[in-house]
Parts: sequence; C-alpha cells; structure tokens
Amino acid sequence: MYAVIKTGGKQYKVTVGDEIFVEKLAGEAGESVTFDEVLAVGGDDGIATGADCKATVTGEIVKQGRNKKVTVLKYKAKKGYRRKNGHRQPYTRVRISAIG
Repeated sequence: MYAVIKTGGKQYKVTVGDEIFVEKLAGEAGESVTFDEVLAVGGDDGIATGADCKATVTGEIVKQGRNKKVTVLKYKAKKGYRRKNGHRQPYTRVRISAIG
C-alpha cells in the first residue's frame, strides 16, 4: 500500500517504513505527525483519489536538521573579484508509520 501526500508545497509518494526529508515541521524528534492532505492511496484493490480518498498518513519525526550547503560562486578573471554565497535549508526527517 502506498499514499501520495502533500506537505511544504511538494508531493511525496510514501509507503510504511519510508524515511522522507520534508520542509521543516513543528515538533521535536520522537513526536508523532499526521499528514491530512492525502492526494491518493493505492493498493491491491486499485487507486483512490480525490473525494474517494479519505485517509491520513501518520509518521514519527526522526531528526530536525539542515541539508547540505548550496554554494554559489562568482568570479571575474584578472579583476580580483570573488564572491561566495551559501544557504542551508532546514528540513525534517520523517519515518512513515501508518497509512489509513
């Protein structure tokens, strides 16, 4: 069984036991989180979407952290101009525990 959930403006296809990286959610490691915006649920009996899909996905927060640093470099030859700019996006690692 799998589900397609929407969180942080992105969609994720998940099954029980998956660990996904999503935009930062409120909560600490070990807390439970519920995703109510389920777009589709699929299994052996077919796919349910839209109004037919009345499911929720439950997960557990594994870790709060930051992704790898994305670095932007600017350089102009023979001019002594160098600029380095970076950004680290906060994320939450979630382990999916139930679809139902």
